[in-house]
Amino acid sequence: MDDLNREVLRAELTRDEGEKLRVYRCTAGKLSIGVGRNLDDVGITKAETEALKITKASCIAKGITKAQSQALLDNDIDRSIKDLDRVLPWWRKLDPVRQRVLVNMCFNMGIGNGGNGLTSFRNTLRYIQEGHYGDAADNMLASRWAKQVGNRATRLAELMRLGPRKL
Repeated sequence: MDDLNREVLRAELTRDEGEKLRVYRCTAGKLSIGVGRNLDDVGITKAETEALKITKASCIAKGITKAQSQALLDNDIDRSIKDLDRVLPWWRKLDPVRQRVLVNMCFNMGIGNGGNGLTSFRNTLRYIQEGHYGDAADNMLASRWAKQVGNRATRLAELMRLGPRKL
């Protein structure tokens, strides 16, 4: 994924997740901060504590800066990409628009090995892998996830359906 597309992905995720520099409870009831960083399940890693000078406790007590939020976002994007590489290696053959859709979905719900998360979209993933993007988009919109995330699902399904467009 080139830098331009990563910038687009950052903007899409910030729009979809919002960005809060103080701790809040997400729709699933988890303590979160920044652009959707789940402090209950992911927390703050040792490397992040060393690099950013923050801990889960300091996030709760004082919040974070915009720069720290962006660094956490980049780390979460990297984690989602690594999960996709590990579980769905074929995703790298997709065009950049559809790659961003999968990273966005993985970021939102996790990779899920075991029932929940992106891997639970078995038919959708099969359609994507086979190049049946319209069917994949229809499946995305018919899911419980789409009802939960609303406009995000609509936007991502449209990107999946249309892929790269020439202006």
